[in-house]
Amino acid sequence: MKPIRVLVVDDSMLFRNMLSQLLEQDPMIHVVAAAADPYQARDMIIQYEPDVMTLDIEMPRMNGIEFLRKLMPQHPIPTVMISSLNSAVFDAMAAGAVDFVDKPQNTGSDSMYSWVKSELITKIKIASTVKVGRYKIANEFKAGSAGRTYPGKVVAIGASTGGTEAIYSVVRQFNVDIPGTVIVQHMPPGFTKMYADRLNNQCRVAVKEAESGDLLERGKVLIAPGDRHMRLVRSGTTYRVDCKKGEKVNGHCPSVDVLFKSVASSAASDAVGVILTGMGGDGAMGLKAMRKAGAHTIGQDGQSCVVYGMPKVAYDIGAVEYQVSLENIASKVYNILNSMP
Repeated sequence: MKPIRVLVVDDSMLFRNMLSQLLEQDPMIHVVAAAADPYQARDMIIQYEPDVMTLDIEMPRMNGIEFLRKLMPQHPIPTVMISSLNSAVFDAMAAGAVDFVDKPQNTGSDSMYSWVKSELITKIKIASTVKVGRYKIANEFKAGSAGRTYPGKVVAIGASTGGTEAIYSVVRQFNVDIPGTVIVQHMPPGFTKMYADRLNNQCRVAVKEAESGDLLERGKVLIAPGDRHMRLVRSGTTYRVDCKKGEKVNGHCPSVDVLFKSVASSAASDAVGVILTGMGGDGAMGLKAMRKAGAHTIGQDGQSCVVYGMPKVAYDIGAVEYQVSLENIASKVYNILNSMP
């Protein structure tokens, strides 16, 4: 197998040199070039034809987001953003980036090596499998019901790579009549609150980063914190969430499996489960537990996924009842809810 050809783009000479050297230590990665700004990067993309680009957001002359918006229509390339805690990273995802990593505060050699090995290399390898620019998110609101209420019902959603935009595509079609919704998106701490706030500002439902004790209510969406597992707990006729730190499950905290298994236990046939784009198998067993408990389950189809990993594993083990394209998932959720007793 040929090494993944990587272009590193960062305005700091020290950072891009360190990054290039550390990435080269992996036998499956070859850094073909390093650029100090988007103008250099554009020329190097044409010259070297890299498989993946790592890109900083804050750069002189042109920032990374503007560069992506100009680049992607002409030269689509799988891109991993490297960003400090900054909500602009979600603009980069909307512009076509595949994923992002939290830029390390400590650039000492040991810390950098650990970060590159445990975070960045994994994301680069995932990005190399992605076909960018092959799907479009629906721009119009298609879902919504005729003002029905769904007492006692729960919607649970899980996603990973490509999930920030996929979740947005689904949630932005929800009306305020949607049952309480719980979501796990694999994301670092801090970013989950910014992501929830962003969705809250752009969608008709109320969205917030979950805290232990939050009630699940009609028209409310709770996003699991980036460093805590979120579980659904039933108390009489109401639901609340419990968010606690814990060991990683399937390599993740929060884990989709942890959420889905708690939904299977607490809500059973009163739930609708949705598994979206993502690498690996997190959420597959949890979705299967939901289906066994009587819940209806939806998996995003391969054609509309950024990475057809998690939904494929779920489909292959029989966890998926309905396989649906991204643009139709919200409508399918409402169709299911309207058919439930």
